[in-house]
Amino acid sequence: MGGVLRAEALWVETFTGLRMRQFERLLKVVRERGGDGPGRGRPWCLPLADRVLLVAVYYRTNLTMRQLAPLFGCSPATVCRVIQRLGPLLAIEPATRSADATDRLWIVDGTLIPVRDRNVGASSRNYRFSANVQVIIDADTKLVIATAPPVPGNTADAKAWRDSGLAGICQGVTVLGDGAYINTGLVVPHRKRPGRPLLPSEESDNTEHRRVRARVEHAFARMKHYKILRDCRQRGNGLHHAVQAVATLHNHALAT
Repeated sequence: MGGVLRAEALWVETFTGLRMRQFERLLKVVRERGGDGPGRGRPWCLPLADRVLLVAVYYRTNLTMRQLAPLFGCSPATVCRVIQRLGPLLAIEPATRSADATDRLWIVDGTLIPVRDRNVGASSRNYRFSANVQVIIDADTKLVIATAPPVPGNTADAKAWRDSGLAGICQGVTVLGDGAYINTGLVVPHRKRPGRPLLPSEESDNTEHRRVRARVEHAFARMKHYKILRDCRQRGNGLHHAVQAVATLHNHALAT
């Protein structure tokens, strides 16, 4: 049975948000990470480009395996194996500190992602069973720098940040956070004290802080175009792999 979707410009741009040359760079990364497999055993029924597109379609639409199978002309079991194999290979590149790291400005925030896995999520303030995922972006480029493994959605952002291990890659970099990150070493807004209103200079600082920090919310909005981040059915490490892959697609889409 032949499939409908192929790694052609129309479908690539629709489901990945990437132009073909950006998609080809992504394919190169996946191939270098071993996406074509060890070269032993039964060959894949789909070429690598179609398999990467399949994973992107899954993350973009959140269709079930049975719904995706006829679109690519393969079985639901093959769809499942492709996602399990290539999902981790689409992970965002680990951040490295450059010589001008001290001149960079990063922003961190947590976002709640609804999940089905009771071992990953918890009843959260969005009135759904969700997981809290900490994300760092670059304030200038709006690229995602790193994401942390998910924690239950009722975890406070400050605790999720301390437990995430992301602080290690932020050494020497100025990182903004909202008021939930007080006493974490991040740059947070000035707080009002009882009987002590904010000074005009502090109000001005807070206004600028909000203006810059809004960029991380814009990044979340773009990432959540991928519906997997609106209702994740994956279990175990599936949500972490999905967030990392969506971050990679987001970064490639912003790259020239």
